[in-house]
Amino acid sequence: MAEFAERFEDLRIWQQARVLANDVYDALEECRDFSFRDQMTRAATSSMNNIAEGFERRTSKDFGHFLDIAKASSGEVRSMLHLAEDRKYVPSALAVELREKAKVLSAGIAAFRRKL
Repeated sequence: MAEFAERFEDLRIWQQARVLANDVYDALEECRDFSFRDQMTRAATSSMNNIAEGFERRTSKDFGHFLDIAKASSGEVRSMLHLAEDRKYVPSALAVELREKAKVLSAGIAAFRRKL
């Protein structure tokens, strides 16, 4: 993995996933649907953590597998943001903004995966 970065913290996709995870936590801070909030924050955190875990495995095959999981979790966040908007847990403008961040993250993960 040294050809990409020395540490997972140096990867742009990990940095984007970290921002998204924090944004999701902030957006749902007041949400009283605790199971929904838990599921969505877990999905957002999963993207970030799977990028890190895959990087630390140190093989392209393992890293690719974990990137696939990270991308899937980003999709889950996007899906849940639709429901969060429908249920009025987050304002529409914020849901759109966060879905766009998740879409950019998914595209970045896919592009990175192709490089492996």
